Amino acid sequence: MGPQRPPVDPDVELDQPSRRAALPDGAASLLTVIAVGGMTGALVRHGLAIAFPHPPRGFPWATFAVNVSGCLLIGVLMVLITEVRDAPRLVRPFLGVGVLGGYTTFSTYAVEVQQAVTAGAARTGLLYLAGTLVAALTAVWLGTALTRLAAGVQRNRSAG
Repeated sequence: MGPQRPPVDPDVELDQPSRRAALPDGAASLLTVIAVGGMTGALVRHGLAIAFPHPPRGFPWATFAVNVSGCLLIGVLMVLITEVRDAPRLVRPFLGVGVLGGYTTFSTYAVEVQQAVTAGAARTGLLYLAGTLVAALTAVWLGTALTRLAAGVQRNRSAG
């Protein structure tokens, strides 16, 4: 007898066929809004990539702009729905996970860095690698800070 594997989810016993397809209450609506949001965000991102292509050795401005603007928007969104007002249950998964998750593309970012290096533009690839990281983190911070300022939200420093 081999070693016992723990279940993937302790609430779902996969060895019981009747439980395999079961979704918790509300999971179908949650998955639907995430999927629709993700499709929407991905379509916008794809449209921008088509509108603003870049050569293999060039700086991928469209992906850079998408990732930085997406990070700015996630900072704005999180303040609005956690500190300014209560949002309906599906707003955060739709906008945060779905739309902005589909809109931003850090996998394409990684591939474009590799493509630039492979094409002989290591300096461009490294600039893109570091620049996106710094700009994206700054954008989240800026979106959060400016939204708090605009909304008049005072952050409790002791809360973390």
